[in-house]
Amino acid sequence: YPVPPKAETFTRTESMVGTWLKKQPRDQIILASKVSGPRRGLDWIRGGPPSLDRANIRAAIEGSLQRLQTDYIDLYQLHWPERNVPMFGQYQFDPAGEFESGVFQQGEEKAWVSIQNQLETLAELVQEGKVRYVGLSNEQPWGVMEFVRTAQAYNLPHIASVQNCYNLINRGMEFGMAEVLYREKVGLLAYSPLAFGHLTAKYIDNPEAKGRVTMFLGYAQRYKKPGVAAASAAYAKLARAHGLTPTQLALSFVYHRWFVSSTIIGATTMHQLSENINAWEIKLSPEVLQEIEHLHLTMMNPAP
Repeated sequence: YPVPPKAETFTRTESMVGTWLKKQPRDQIILASKVSGPRRGLDWIRGGPPSLDRANIRAAIEGSLQRLQTDYIDLYQLHWPERNVPMFGQYQFDPAGEFESGVFQQGEEKAWVSIQNQLETLAELVQEGKVRYVGLSNEQPWGVMEFVRTAQAYNLPHIASVQNCYNLINRGMEFGMAEVLYREKVGLLAYSPLAFGHLTAKYIDNPEAKGRVTMFLGYAQRYKKPGVAAASAAYAKLARAHGLTPTQLALSFVYHRWFVSSTIIGATTMHQLSENINAWEIKLSPEVLQEIEHLHLTMMNPAP
């Protein structure tokens, strides 16, 4: 889906990929998609409000398969937890927001769907051959552990991956999530490795440079916090001191972290796409990695 998402465009990516996929050898492609959970403010998804109950997951997978022009998806992910968790723009868990039923919109309530029920529906899709592996997205350490525990207890599909934000200025998942991923054998699909373009340094020289940050004012507020510009500039300076572009430094750092299974990149030009892909060949030296850690300790996670 395009970012930021909107009702007019939110399924077009799958349709475009499906047109391309139809001409490819399907068994050589690893295809991933997601079903949206109760993300607030997106009531136009599946007629809204979105949920992770059986009917919603079923409707989502059938729509995706049709748009993608395939009969199975390799990795199917639950996007946003079905419970009280910090959403975008919230940076702490708030017990005051805990309740038995999830309020989806004014005047309407719906009970949260249990993790067991979510996994049972995904298990049906695996048994039917429509899904090979299942994953999570924007999940918390407790959620990953509960999915793992529930899968083990009821012989349901193991969680293969978690798709969460991770970059040089947002490394919060290293504190608790990294250990969970290691011990439970779950991979990280890191998104926003360039922090909405801030780690390319383009906004340092020109704060009004063309991009989503300037095109959609008010979006991605985490990257407008105090300290983001200074940290981005410091990493850009480090990259150039070692003969790298800021993009190469930021991407190589994420690509080669031990807990990262794959990285989700985005590009609007062929030059950007080429630089993103070629950065895979760059291995940061111990000296550069040490300097990154020094900067991290002095400017830790300015964009949580």
